[in-house]
Amino acid sequence: MPPKEPTRRRVPGPARPARPRPAQAAPGSGGTRAPRPAAKRTAPRPPARRPRTIKLGNPRPRLRLVSLGLTLVMLVFVVRLLQVQAVDADAYAAKADKYRFQEYTLSAERGEITDRNGIALATSVDAYDITADPKLFTPEESKVADAPEQAAALLAPILGKQPAELAKKLRTPKSRYTLLARKQTPQVWNQIKDLKKVYGQKSQPSAGGNGINLLGGILSEPSTKRVYPNGELAAGILGYVNAEGRGAGGLESMLDEDLAGKDGKIRFTQSGGRQVPTAGSRGTPAVPGTNIELTIDRDIQWAAQQAITEQVEKSRADRGYVIVQDTRTGEVLAMANAPGFDPNDLSAANAAAMGNAALQDAYEPGSTSKVMSMAAVLEEGKAAPGTHVTVPNRLHRGDRLFKDDVDHETWYLTLNGVLAKSSNIGTILATGRLGTTQAGSNEVLHSYLRKFGIGSPTGLGYPGETPGILAKPKDWSTSQQYTIPFGQGLSVNAMQAASVYSTIANGGVRTAPTLVRGTRGPDGRFAPAPRPEESRVVSEKTAKTLAAMLESVVDDEEGTGTRAAIPGYRVAGKTGTANRVDPELGRYKGYTASFAGFAPADAPRVTVYCAIQNPTKGSYFGGQICGPIYKKVMEFALKTLHIAPTGSPPARLPVTFDPTP
Repeated sequence: MPPKEPTRRRVPGPARPARPRPAQAAPGSGGTRAPRPAAKRTAPRPPARRPRTIKLGNPRPRLRLVSLGLTLVMLVFVVRLLQVQAVDADAYAAKADKYRFQEYTLSAERGEITDRNGIALATSVDAYDITADPKLFTPEESKVADAPEQAAALLAPILGKQPAELAKKLRTPKSRYTLLARKQTPQVWNQIKDLKKVYGQKSQPSAGGNGINLLGGILSEPSTKRVYPNGELAAGILGYVNAEGRGAGGLESMLDEDLAGKDGKIRFTQSGGRQVPTAGSRGTPAVPGTNIELTIDRDIQWAAQQAITEQVEKSRADRGYVIVQDTRTGEVLAMANAPGFDPNDLSAANAAAMGNAALQDAYEPGSTSKVMSMAAVLEEGKAAPGTHVTVPNRLHRGDRLFKDDVDHETWYLTLNGVLAKSSNIGTILATGRLGTTQAGSNEVLHSYLRKFGIGSPTGLGYPGETPGILAKPKDWSTSQQYTIPFGQGLSVNAMQAASVYSTIANGGVRTAPTLVRGTRGPDGRFAPAPRPEESRVVSEKTAKTLAAMLESVVDDEEGTGTRAAIPGYRVAGKTGTANRVDPELGRYKGYTASFAGFAPADAPRVTVYCAIQNPTKGSYFGGQICGPIYKKVMEFALKTLHIAPTGSPPARLPVTFDPTP
């Protein structure tokens, strides 16, 4: 291959001199212009740059974009505004009101409970609920680390609370309200106000304090407090109210809707927890409760309660009760229980004594029940007061051998004598005549017991009242067929037992007992209670005969109730001593002593019934421990009601008969 020729390198030649430009003639000169003298040769100038021109873009797209953004923002605001002012207006208004307005409940004044003469038995007085603003006790507000503890230590002795309990409430986080104590008297609030003044002065820097009012966050709300001016008197009837001021027992509970009234409300503008004076307020006023007038006579109630309390303590009994009733109207003049309780101080009350035992205790009445057996025998025409009844020392019936309370030789008694001497055997023999068979006799006796109200509510409608226990005749056991006629094997409450004697005193017509005489509303008008239901149990003739027979129990020397006699008055009554079923053991243990009767016997006005449960000291016979109570209470009631003796002589029915021909 022939060798390549070397590449020739191009070398630039010398620069050529610039040719002079021909002179140009001035326009319009018609000739040529003389050439300029040659200038000194200099380096050539670079061509001059023209200034760069910035061309503006079209603004319309950007303006559209900005307008669209603003439109979207405004649309969001408009939608939100519509939601706030139209869709959710009520909700937001309520939230605003929650912080702008303060609303308080105005407690209605609870109605009074008075006796039949208008004397207050339960009333309401001014009181204060002690409250606090926990925020004012925080370290940030109080400038004291232990402000709740210091305040609690000052308040505890006044409010009767534990300091730790109050301190815990004052430390409630994120709260502007806490309740420290309810229903405090004006005296308590005055003590707290005095403390606030003292510690307010001490807190001033000029007085050497730190500028903090330690009790500045303690406030009060007006309220009312239930007060029972007579303490324990009639507490079993009245009952009590709970911490919220609502009825929790007795008539306070039974009539709570009428007594409570209707709470009102007040709403005002507030700022910083205080009312704005110039903003005004509005609300609905509270409607006071209805006043209740009872049939109870305070003085007779006091006499009954004093008598039964003394005897229960003397006999070391479990409990006792006394009922006083107007025989014509059925109105209860007194219903006393022992032991009782003070509704003003429930913390010291015995829970077992806080009810109304006279209506809530069911017990076997014993011989006071025999008057119903005698009523059935007389009404059915099976015997008369003078009918002869031979009473042996023992009587075998069914699966038992029956006897009387005392051992005796054969008694030759009249039917009147059976009742006067309270013979169990004589009562069994008398009621055995009610039917051709024992089952038939049971049916007839049961029908009369039901007519007298046994086994049914009394009609008072009292909370916790027992209807008693009365089985149907077909369910009576072999022994019950013979024990029920003399008051064992059935159960009653004290009001039922008293009502039996009021029925006889009222000519054989049973009038349902009542405790409420009428009501008086906020307008001051008195509305009498509805008339109680009435039903005839036995004829007026039978009732008068029974009244005469009951006089023999008290008036005759051989009667068991001589200790109930009242000088100047004719008294009808009956003793009772029953085996008692112990509610804890579920078997017979101890006795129930009782006495029932009315006076004056020939023109009855007042019934008194007394019963004592499980007397353990001294006598346990009804005639001996309840007869004197009957006498004391009956005497007081007759004098209080201004009932004069009738002056007519007693019937003096025979008690025994001569068996010799």
